[in-house]
Amino acid sequence: MNKCKVVVVQMRICESKAKNLKNLNSILNEVLKNDIDMIILPEMFCCPYETSKFPLYAEYEQGNTFTYLSNLAKENKIYLVAGSMPELDNQDKIYNTSYVFNRDGIMIAKHRKIHLFDMKIGDKFVHESKTITPGNNITVFDTEFGKFGLCICYDLRFPEIFRIMVDKGAKAIIAPAAFNMKTGPCHWDLLFKARSVDNQIYTIGCAPSRNFEDSYVSFGNSIVVSPWGDIVDKLDETEGFFICDIDFDYVDKVRKELPVLNHRRPDLYK
Repeated sequence: MNKCKVVVVQMRICESKAKNLKNLNSILNEVLKNDIDMIILPEMFCCPYETSKFPLYAEYEQGNTFTYLSNLAKENKIYLVAGSMPELDNQDKIYNTSYVFNRDGIMIAKHRKIHLFDMKIGDKFVHESKTITPGNNITVFDTEFGKFGLCICYDLRFPEIFRIMVDKGAKAIIAPAAFNMKTGPCHWDLLFKARSVDNQIYTIGCAPSRNFEDSYVSFGNSIVVSPWGDIVDKLDETEGFFICDIDFDYVDKVRKELPVLNHRRPDLYK
């Protein structure tokens, strides 16, 4: 059976990176009591989602947090999809970046958020584009179970990249994401279900927990949706985690019974 046992971790995030990593350690002490294959963390798991403060938290690849994550994957022989964090490059550009580590702690994928979120929420503006540089790559990585795609939050709203990930072999797509209290109640479940049904894949959304004291309030509600559009598991707004199977054989079954992808007319999609 091609089943990957995945843990979706919904963390409460505070101003201190050290406290966030300490909190992560505490959660993982419980998580790792189980026999699991992959851990998934939320968007901006180590710092608040405040665009103006991203430069204060940004680190180079191979920095302290990167090394901590690599060691965590290696010591526990797991895949680790490290949500996202602010990444600094050699040209002083900052990216919203997700790193993926294999069971040996080796980085096997890296996704820089492609679509930047600029929106007015009430009387407040969120302007990722003021501090974040967009990425330019669509990301798929391989495991012994099958291929996963990876995107970040606002990328979820762009179906084009999902179809490209599926064309590259992805049967499950992970989206660390921090929807807010305006978009989340309306679009969170809807978008994950739509992307799953359109592409006959599992979609996995991992969010920070909700804290009304934050300047940007996360919707929470981390979720896994099946290729048939069913909600496999879901959290509420509070901190926690759940474990579920991503069954690649079930993806094949759905695609065989309802061969939507085979019925496409790419000759017309110009």
